[in-house]
Amino acid sequence: MKIHVVKKGETLFSIARQYGVSARLLQKQNEVPEDGALVPGQTLVVLLPDKIHTVQPGDTVYSIARQYGISVRELYQNNIFLQGQGTLTPGEELVITLRDAPKGGSLGINGYAYPFINADLLRQTLPYMTYVTPFTYGIAEDGSLIPLRDEGILAAAGQYDAVPWMHLSSLTEEGGFSSDRAEMVLKDPARQKELVRQVKETLREKGYSGVDVDFEYIRPELGAAYAAFVTALRQELNPLGYTVLVALAPKTFAAQRGLLYEAHDYAALGKAANGVLLMTYEWGYTAGPPMAVAPLDKVRQVLNYALTEIEAGKLFLGVPVYGYDWPLPYQQGTTRGESLSPQEALALARRYGAEIRFDETAQAPWFRYTDRNGTEHEVWFEDARSSYAKFRLAAENGLQGVGLWNLTRPAPQTYLTLHGGFDIEVMDKRDRG
Repeated sequence: MKIHVVKKGETLFSIARQYGVSARLLQKQNEVPEDGALVPGQTLVVLLPDKIHTVQPGDTVYSIARQYGISVRELYQNNIFLQGQGTLTPGEELVITLRDAPKGGSLGINGYAYPFINADLLRQTLPYMTYVTPFTYGIAEDGSLIPLRDEGILAAAGQYDAVPWMHLSSLTEEGGFSSDRAEMVLKDPARQKELVRQVKETLREKGYSGVDVDFEYIRPELGAAYAAFVTALRQELNPLGYTVLVALAPKTFAAQRGLLYEAHDYAALGKAANGVLLMTYEWGYTAGPPMAVAPLDKVRQVLNYALTEIEAGKLFLGVPVYGYDWPLPYQQGTTRGESLSPQEALALARRYGAEIRFDETAQAPWFRYTDRNGTEHEVWFEDARSSYAKFRLAAENGLQGVGLWNLTRPAPQTYLTLHGGFDIEVMDKRDRG
């Protein structure tokens, strides 16, 4: 795999010729528009094929995979444009195998997804997932589970050998995290016992392999009670073969102040759970000033602290799959950025003739443009360079993997970079609980 940064005057054909690959495959893999329009400063992921197959009438993904002795999952990974589906066109080229190249290590990949995710996009991303986590089962006013329409994601997960994890959060029916709902469960043993019973029943009925607990904005005095709750879940579920994970706010030291941070005791929760997601994103956020969503220097600070409290093999590094577009000038309390996918960011840059820059400290791309109303905007997003830097950080530190928030926005380079640069773990069915 190579990551190419487009220079002014370059074309798909000149770049493809430089690497000895097909311009058509390069365009389809990176979802470049049909007219081949490129933006100076954008990245292209160049997968280097070892073997190519030209589709013949009557070919299927199963017959092609069998012909070359590879799995259908691998065929989908090598050809992201197939969107995890078996529709083939005679005459089109498919990558069968890639040139042997040293990879940056093995990673477990967990992708979070809303139930309303586009079905084609879900099928495209699942071949790159070790785990998939539908978002979210919340907590009702009486302390019971708020149900989730997760049937579509679970059915698709089974088709692509992605292990499903249940997501349990302190979200209300209105979709916001609630300190009161978390407190109700943590302080009422009877309600807590009933919630655990409902979780256990959902795991069994839906075929989940574990539960990912995400209580946010917990009052500081409930930190010990939260760790005790996660411990109780693990003691209840582990003997049944289920995994318990917990999501942690991005702290850089133990005594960090703030409602988001104080009750998240890294040492206690790391001990309580089987695995931990570090929510290392949202430095750049909708109400904040323009900046990278997950600046690498900030992410590294959180990870460095986490490694002093939690063993590396338990950790998942949170990686964003989105960016923000802020109108300028930024005014605190007034300006609101709009979230967008990496593909939408590239489309904006093309439309307004912007040149993409790269912040070396944050390891993130950004650009400015002026819209048709004369308003200037600043956009920060993720590309192959920024994603690869975070994946490499996780692999080099021996983490269990990464957690992608979230799969709902198109981001082909995220998955090309994962596949081309790392070994994606696939769970043996015997290890799923």
